[in-house]
Amino acid sequence: METIKILFFGDITGRPGRSAVKSYLNSLDKKQDFVIANIENASHGFGLTKKNYEDLNSSGINCFTSGNHIWDKKDIYDYIETAENLIRPLNYPQGTPGRGSQIFEVKGHKIGVINVLGRVFMPPIDSPWETVALEIERLRENAVESIFIDFHAEATAEKICFAKYLAEKYNTQENALIKGFFGTHTHVQTADETIQNGMAYITDAGFCGACNSVIGMEFATSLKRLSTSLPERYEIAASSEAQINGVEVLIDRTKATQIQRINFIVNTNENEKEVSLDSGG
Repeated sequence: METIKILFFGDITGRPGRSAVKSYLNSLDKKQDFVIANIENASHGFGLTKKNYEDLNSSGINCFTSGNHIWDKKDIYDYIETAENLIRPLNYPQGTPGRGSQIFEVKGHKIGVINVLGRVFMPPIDSPWETVALEIERLRENAVESIFIDFHAEATAEKICFAKYLAEKYNTQENALIKGFFGTHTHVQTADETIQNGMAYITDAGFCGACNSVIGMEFATSLKRLSTSLPERYEIAASSEAQINGVEVLIDRTKATQIQRINFIVNTNENEKEVSLDSGG
């Protein structure tokens, strides 16, 4: 049975994350079947400019998910309706610009991608449980065979519970509709990748950005803000190395068959334009 390889990258954070992911994709021996990346932090750590979206859109990434920071760069309102490969969290109120899911065709296989926000320790938002259930039925009606979900949430318990609920409600060992559930938002990769009832799962895919940092941000400003509780503007960390976190998933038409964490360190030499890849784990 023909397999499809899916790459999912955790939150791309600032220029180091953008450069690292593009370098990584360029280093691969062949083009990937389908690539998803969370880019809510792609522009200086908060939000996404049209320039950065267009640049990443030409780098081999097929679908862009986001989160609560997608609105931080105000030009998002000028282009989100026409950015066909970009989705924002599904469970914003009706009338919010953009779309919460998108359908793609890969090797004659209809794939749906849903982006949704959690509610625990997050800003007030509509219920992910109800909105996702309705969207899954809509995708089914459009003959979607495989669904992937980016659940952008803080609490690990919420991610684990929601994933288990979906895997048991929509999947069997022989036929899985939800073939991937990937947690994002915390920027720290978890080591719990598994296949649940035909669904590839990880609590948090991690992030792509500066290594010598506090989840991509500069240490000194992070320290001041966290130790004093006073407002402080976060800055993207300067680092000669960037990490790439995500997962590689193999699926066939019936289920996910494999999930493997991506954890690499990318070293760049700006003068010589060389890129080397070292395993980070």
